Amino acid sequence: MNQLVILAGGKGTRMQSDRPKVLHNVKGIPIIKRLLRNVENIFERPTIIVGYKGDEVIAELGNGYLYVRQPEQLGTGHAILCAKSVLAHKGYQNILVTPGDSPLISSETLKKLVDLRQKKEAVISLAIVSVPHFEGDFASFYNFGRVIRGDNEDVTGIVELKDASEEQKRIGEVNTGYYCFDADWLWENIEKLKNENVAKEYYLTDMFRMAFEQGERIAACVIENPYEGLGVNDKQQLAVAEAHC
Repeated sequence: MNQLVILAGGKGTRMQSDRPKVLHNVKGIPIIKRLLRNVENIFERPTIIVGYKGDEVIAELGNGYLYVRQPEQLGTGHAILCAKSVLAHKGYQNILVTPGDSPLISSETLKKLVDLRQKKEAVISLAIVSVPHFEGDFASFYNFGRVIRGDNEDVTGIVELKDASEEQKRIGEVNTGYYCFDADWLWENIEKLKNENVAKEYYLTDMFRMAFEQGERIAACVIENPYEGLGVNDKQQLAVAEAHC
């Protein structure tokens, strides 16, 4: 059994609007509605984590989903921790996670993440976008976390931009935020996250470092269409998303 968790609690201050970020329209349709339409063929009732103006998000989407409230925006790891009490006892084998601001994600990519994690016997699989530079349309990916690989090219961690060195900022492999976790491993380890970073937030990406330090396997796949990994955080990124819908 698989379950999708969508992170939809962000305020989206860079959109220069009081609306929840996920409710901004891409060609007339709210970002999160586009996401849900893209994945509805494989997930009957995704879990949606709401925070800032969560009632507006729920009112827009209706009763067909399982909602979890994140009372404080303390990071993506904290958001998943808020969902633990609701999901951990349901017997899911895989917990997939996506940001709610990704209108171009496909169900095929999520299926690939599940298959990859199970085939590689990994505790986490993730989808990566590889870009040649951070200019033009690819400028939207500059703020994404960078994928860190070890000597044997295995993924050893993700570093967020604000915590990255100048050398790491030049890495062209970026993290889309699309993950598949072994559910038992996730629920066993999610409470171990710490907020020892510049933003003082609990990053879900720190689970990768945790897995590596435990000697667990992490599997990664590169999305062929980089725009599928695009998140919408400002009006420029919104324009890029609309151009590729």
